[in-house]
Amino acid sequence: MNSLDRPVWASLTHAPDLAEGSPFARRYRRDVNLFASASDDSRQSLGALVELVRPDESIFVLQVPAIPVPDGLVAARTAQGVQLVATRPIALQPGDGEIVELNDADSPEMVALAKLTEPGPFLTRTHTMGRFLGVRVDGRLVAMAGERMRFPGYTEVSGVCTHPDARGKGLARRLSAAVANAIQLRGELPFLHAWETNRVAIELYEGLGFERRAFVQVAVLKRAP
Repeated sequence: MNSLDRPVWASLTHAPDLAEGSPFARRYRRDVNLFASASDDSRQSLGALVELVRPDESIFVLQVPAIPVPDGLVAARTAQGVQLVATRPIALQPGDGEIVELNDADSPEMVALAKLTEPGPFLTRTHTMGRFLGVRVDGRLVAMAGERMRFPGYTEVSGVCTHPDARGKGLARRLSAAVANAIQLRGELPFLHAWETNRVAIELYEGLGFERRAFVQVAVLKRAP
């Protein structure tokens, strides 16, 4: 199976400092992200996935194949997204506002911006998954984008979001392009995910040079009562 079909598992197996689990199922540390994955759909792997979920929490599963819900877990939410990969060089985009690299000190603002705009799970240490860039206006973080899942040859562009007060200025386009461009300069292939219904985002990414590769299944799983 192509690693892009199970990007969460591929990423978890190449991030031992950010992950926990076993050869059968892994998840990101609880302050890093909510994504988890079984290595395959065998009973042993799915059982190991259940053991990684505490009674009071949920995990996110994302993959191209259908997501089996193992005994002991229930699906609190399911949805379909699209996976896109860069098929041509991503050019840097012009625009106003300096693009700056974000770090640990910016984490509270990054979490607050993600909570407001909901680009996907974003926790206090999500920014440690890769390089994140942002734009500030009058000292306030108003837009960001960065790297999330990564494995040999591939890095995901993620966390793309803009404060409602700063939309319409092309910041998401500029930041997405800057992140993807840097990934390509390292000799890697940028990829990303978007909800199937988010036509505006999909058109933005396609305009930059991304192409749809596959539909992805997304499920939020929690312990069965």
